Amino acid sequence: MRTTKRSVLSLSRVTGRVTSGARVLPSFLIVGAQRCGTTSLYRALAQHPLLLKPVLHKGVHYFDVAYSRGMPWYQGHFPLRVGAALLTHRYGHRPQAYESSPYYLFHPLAGQRIAADLPGVKLIVLVRDPVERACSAHAHELARGFETESHFEHALELEEGRLAGAEERLRASPHALHHSHRHHAYLARGRYADQLDRLEPLFGRDRMLVLDSHRFFAEPETAYDRVLEFLGLPHLGYPVFERYNRRSLPRPVPRALAARLRDHFEPYDARLVRWLDGEPSWRQ
Repeated sequence: MRTTKRSVLSLSRVTGRVTSGARVLPSFLIVGAQRCGTTSLYRALAQHPLLLKPVLHKGVHYFDVAYSRGMPWYQGHFPLRVGAALLTHRYGHRPQAYESSPYYLFHPLAGQRIAADLPGVKLIVLVRDPVERACSAHAHELARGFETESHFEHALELEEGRLAGAEERLRASPHALHHSHRHHAYLARGRYADQLDRLEPLFGRDRMLVLDSHRFFAEPETAYDRVLEFLGLPHLGYPVFERYNRRSLPRPVPRALAARLRDHFEPYDARLVRWLDGEPSWRQ
């Protein structure tokens, strides 16, 4: 079964590359953050008839780990223009393709690549209590086998050494990969303001929408309305909102550790106010 599935995927990629010139490119990207509800938002948006998801995968991961494959490979992942034209005729609005790769927000070169290759593209970012995000990310990477340290606090202690020189290496060798930068950045990925500040000069504030994921799950209709307004798309009814990729934490975080982490993230959370038009929900 797995061999058959791999063969189908391989054939689809080849077909996509050959027909790439006849395919649409994304109008917007969900770029992160990891473990902040990107899959839930992606699947909710996929229910809108004018939003076109990739043919094969939720996240193509072209601008972070697959950039050496080239734009025809990337464009081959999206629907054909002829289908998009039919939707335009039916609904009177041009459909928009998109994908969701949460490593784009954190990768030091992804923003520059996106800005260069997709001029005019819009970005959507979800942010979550960074302490919860770090715990969730550790459980996620542990379950997938990318983390070998089962104790969360010890993994945090290892992070600085694991990530030492990672950004410099990725910038110096554009096609390099760094396992820990992608899978062990529990604290660094929660410093959302640093990542948003890196993207703002490339895209401008008006092409970036930042959503508080806690509010998204509490009031999904409100967040959905904001996304459609941001994209300039008509409201055609609400989708079914579901929560995906939830994982139970391996153990509760000790209070003392949680308090230290909240102190660590406080200055970064404070800088989110201008992006969220108010205090982050987890700081209220």
